[in-house]
Amino acid sequence: MQLNPLESRGALSIAACNSGKSFAERVITELRRIAKKERDEATYGLKDTQEIVFPNGEVKFVINEFIRGDDFYIIQCIDDPLSERSVNDNLMALVTAIHAAYQSDPDHITAVIPQFPYSRQERRKTREAISAKIVAQLLENVGAQRVLTLDIHAEAIQGFFTYTKLEDMHASGEIVDYLTHKLKLDIKNLVVTGPDVGSAEKARHYSKRIGTSFAIVDKARDYSKPGQIESMRLVGEVKDRDILIVDDMIATGGTLLHAAALLKEKGARDIYVAVSLPFFNGNAVERIEKAYRDGIIKLVVGTDAVFWGEAFVQNTEWYEEVSVAPLFARVIYNVNKKRSVSKLLR
Repeated sequence: MQLNPLESRGALSIAACNSGKSFAERVITELRRIAKKERDEATYGLKDTQEIVFPNGEVKFVINEFIRGDDFYIIQCIDDPLSERSVNDNLMALVTAIHAAYQSDPDHITAVIPQFPYSRQERRKTREAISAKIVAQLLENVGAQRVLTLDIHAEAIQGFFTYTKLEDMHASGEIVDYLTHKLKLDIKNLVVTGPDVGSAEKARHYSKRIGTSFAIVDKARDYSKPGQIESMRLVGEVKDRDILIVDDMIATGGTLLHAAALLKEKGARDIYVAVSLPFFNGNAVERIEKAYRDGIIKLVVGTDAVFWGEAFVQNTEWYEEVSVAPLFARVIYNVNKKRSVSKLLR
């Protein structure tokens, strides 16, 4: 069935910066499956582009195909564990890619960034920048009309854009499906919690979705020292119960492991962890590995929004990966066809 061109926003075109190519290829694969199911005769593939890095570190993005009038999506993974490029390098590559698209005159430009950079710097605690706002203004100023991201750390960031639409997707559907259908957790004996009060709302969402109770871990942090925690306390009953700790990300893993240790002290049995963005910064992998060997952590479930590669997944006993590429593909397809995405964003 040939879709009516008036029903869409122009030809769906997808490009990727270097660190976004792996995720983009998985999105393309899903788009082709959707198109086949929809009897959509359009062909989907990555546009021919180049990301050129000069000896001094400057970057230039070149689009080698005609995209005027297209509905153009640029995919970039800002924090890429498999690349030597830094967060700032990949952010600048994205910025130049958006502006290259702007110069090429597509009808719509969407930045697809599963990880929103600087999202933990969304408010001022002392004399410091609100860096998340700087990133939002930067993306908007170079021409992005829409931003697709995953489980943004602070919802307030949506207010940092003036004209650009921010679509914040959630990995909970994919993760819950994996936990309940593939891992087949015992729901009757499960308690959902977060590693701190800030993740309590997410824990409540997961508990409602799964149909189980939840507890709260309250953390006091010493902001004079990065990553330093003063004390923790538990609100709720976890004795002889399995635990699911949910959060938007794991950075260094300090908060998570302190919470897991507290839960164990309170009599918890197996502790599972589910996060949308498994950054594993610093020595987080080694710390979680030790917690796994010590019987504190049973399993960590993350998504391929931060892609560690097949070798890591296969060789890491305590880690399982869930793909969110199908979610991004369906949102991109629905946006292009002017269909609702509200249910997909929940």
